[in-house]
Amino acid sequence: MANHLRITLEIGPKGKKVVAVAPDWPGLERGAKTGEGAIERLRSYILRYSQIAKLAEMGVEFDAITNVEVVEQYSGTGSTDFWGISFAFSSIDKQGMSGDELERELTLMQACWAFFDDVRRRVSAELQKGPRGGGRDRDRIVQHIFANEQDWAKGLGVYTPDDAMLTAEGLKAHRDAYCQAIRDYHAQGKLAGKWPLRYLIRHTAFHTLDHAWEMEDKDLSATQV
Repeated sequence: MANHLRITLEIGPKGKKVVAVAPDWPGLERGAKTGEGAIERLRSYILRYSQIAKLAEMGVEFDAITNVEVVEQYSGTGSTDFWGISFAFSSIDKQGMSGDELERELTLMQACWAFFDDVRRRVSAELQKGPRGGGRDRDRIVQHIFANEQDWAKGLGVYTPDDAMLTAEGLKAHRDAYCQAIRDYHAQGKLAGKWPLRYLIRHTAFHTLDHAWEMEDKDLSATQV
């Protein structure tokens, strides 16, 4: 139903962590110790994700959601238990997509990129540390995002030089190549290495969005005025 948010639950093999994934909204994923906890955590991020939907010009569709519905439970990996992040593929991840469905998912992934870029511009360079002084500052998080994306892009046959990610033009070229390669692989019915394209898109979106929210939550701008 249009006003339902479909959710899949990825359950770690030792039952230590469960991840709730909204497969129709790339990037909206949250983990916890139980399925109920993961669903509640995901619910708590719906308002934040609405900014992504609006950037993708899908705000009306997203804001119409009133209920959540668990449609699948599937086994995760050891990394699911360790990190509380999705590292396995649901049956939905393995389903084919029409061209329109693919473009919708790419649009949402690109909205996550746009949101990340906005956050990195407005947060403080130094971020709030954890209780023992741990945690990365803004530029280290940005480098981490780019390095992971470069690695995932290789599964699409896209090789982006390190220095290309340091300029607006180079980053745009990388992202354009990333999206076009996904389109090309989709047209050929190919996986991105071992990853289904749906998983690659949602994992890219999640990783980008998770760290954007981390930077927002640890921003020190207000204390530095």
